[in-house]
Amino acid sequence: MSTASSRSITRRNLLKTAAIGAAGAAAAPWIARQAQAKPASITFMRESAYVKEFDEYFQNVLATTYEKETGIKINYEIVAAGGAPAMTRLIAIVENKAPVDMAWGQQEWLYREALVDVSDIDEHIGKTQGGWYPEITRLSRWDGVWKSVPHGNIGQVMVYRRDWFEEAGIKTFPDTWEEFLEAAIKLKAKGHPFGMSMGHGYADNNSWLFPLLWSYGVEVVAKDGKTIHLDSAETARCVDYVRKLYKEGCLEDCVGWLDIHNNKAFLTSQISCTNNASSILLSAKRDLPEMGKVIDHALNPRGPKGRFHSLVPVTHCIFDQTPDPTETKKFLAWLLDPKQAAGWYESADMYYAPFMHHYDHSPAWNKDPRYPVLQKVLETGKLWLWPAPTDRKAGQTINTWVIADMFAKACTGASTKTVIADATAGLKQIYGQA
Repeated sequence: MSTASSRSITRRNLLKTAAIGAAGAAAAPWIARQAQAKPASITFMRESAYVKEFDEYFQNVLATTYEKETGIKINYEIVAAGGAPAMTRLIAIVENKAPVDMAWGQQEWLYREALVDVSDIDEHIGKTQGGWYPEITRLSRWDGVWKSVPHGNIGQVMVYRRDWFEEAGIKTFPDTWEEFLEAAIKLKAKGHPFGMSMGHGYADNNSWLFPLLWSYGVEVVAKDGKTIHLDSAETARCVDYVRKLYKEGCLEDCVGWLDIHNNKAFLTSQISCTNNASSILLSAKRDLPEMGKVIDHALNPRGPKGRFHSLVPVTHCIFDQTPDPTETKKFLAWLLDPKQAAGWYESADMYYAPFMHHYDHSPAWNKDPRYPVLQKVLETGKLWLWPAPTDRKAGQTINTWVIADMFAKACTGASTKTVIADATAGLKQIYGQA
């Protein structure tokens, strides 16, 4: 994600967009055909998929089929992967009223006011596809209105070298954080350290640091979205734990890693374990088949308060400047019908775990015995800053790396008391309590 761009969005700028296309916000439900001419095309912008077959399936099968059925051309605008280009483009669409009808949403809390109400689509999907996993509703449903249609979760799990673990006498992946630390120390002693990201990335840092905090009972910000709970004995315990893990079990430079760095370190045999999506496994299966055979996935370790995972959701959003919200909604509803969507999910090897229970037992999960773990993330997955609301304050906390920096600074020399105090001060400033 482009954090600099994210911070450039102000409430004033976003409020300006709230008035865009008031008629679009009041459009009739997608299931009701309005008496108007169909648009010649619908433009759909999204970040390039990590699994190229996902984009190819959309372009060659779905877009082509929809045009044949309706006469409406789907312009598929692909933005380079990596977070920053896509977020920059999303912000530009909102601020400049660019001619884009819908997009693959990222950090939608930054521009909710500029999105069409899609409650009719979400409620229909919920009724016909087994219901939604409840946690995702805290992102897509805001003030009683659905502002986006959830697509899937990029499952972040522990990715590890099964062969190296077994050589160190570890036959099963550690179940607790303490066992995880013991394994890291053993593996590093054998020349195979862990690599746990703590830099200014977006997913691979937050997707193990937040679950660690939650598993020890830490609520960074309370459910009320006001009360800051970070300064606690449990937080101190987590900070001390990460410092020890880093010093005794990790590759030294992981403290500054972005999301791409742990992939590279793993695939070049520098580390034996990290927290990541299935991208490492998929890359190895494609390019390093022998390594691909010994890579495995595991759920995050549990702490005293249980086992948790971070959700990395992707959603579909319709911008309210679209000249034809009804037809755009009809296309989105068609796209997410299982007749179309099932093949789309499968084309990416279930890289995006569907948020609908309809797919819980899809045969596609059995394509590889290492895939089901990614689906199980949905059972214990929480949105970042849980249980606090997914608003701009939560977004600012993520995009200024308050939590990641707390741990990284502890690993590079700062005291536990100092890093917690600094992080708490940062939170108070963001939440208007400074």
